Amino acid sequence: MKKIIHYLFVCLACMAISCEDDTSKDMSKITYFVNYEILGDETMLLPVGTPYVEPGVIAMEGETDITSSVVITGSVDASAIGIYDISYSATNVDGFSSSVSRTVVVYDPSITTDISGVYTAAAGTHRLAIATGATVSYADYSVTLTSIAPGVFQVSDFFAGYYEVRAGYGSSYAMRGYIKLNADNSLGLLSSSVAGWGDSLDRLEDGAYDPVSGTVSWGAVYAGAYSFNVILTK
Repeated sequence: MKKIIHYLFVCLACMAISCEDDTSKDMSKITYFVNYEILGDETMLLPVGTPYVEPGVIAMEGETDITSSVVITGSVDASAIGIYDISYSATNVDGFSSSVSRTVVVYDPSITTDISGVYTAAAGTHRLAIATGATVSYADYSVTLTSIAPGVFQVSDFFAGYYEVRAGYGSSYAMRGYIKLNADNSLGLLSSSVAGWGDSLDRLEDGAYDPVSGTVSWGAVYAGAYSFNVILTK
């Protein structure tokens, strides 16, 4: 009988420990991810030559203000027309980091010509293989220029549809980016990227806007091997 009672006691003790373990496993901890409030505009337009004043952010972890621990990375050259990204990041008490960003566009307010619109790759557009001189002509694909500030435009595809449409690779292979229009109607490259290959243009050559015909043209040099000589008309 004593053996039976002892056995029951051991079983009950094990069950108690098991229940205690299960209870501890079910316990959960609430973690608060950092919530940001960007002060000012997420996209700031800054006239060239105007000093950039950082508006900052407010960062909250639950009810706790942790703005003082926010790390700001990136800088703005207010003397140079361009697209600049400012990043704000912080880590909560549980080690989870997060970030938000602001875009600052430095522009020339004296440039009033608007070349935005939907264009079509015209006859004469071609891809040139730099090493051999071989060309592949193509046309009739659309390119959109979008104004984001006076004289600064977003380009939907510097390749003018060569890989996205003609080759059928899809939108990830459009070379997107930004250009600036100068006072002499030349075009300069600000930035570019193609998601599918994770790289960018080498440079932009002979970029120009013809105010008489409304034509936009450029030579987009890529991978040290090709120049996409694009002629765009509305």
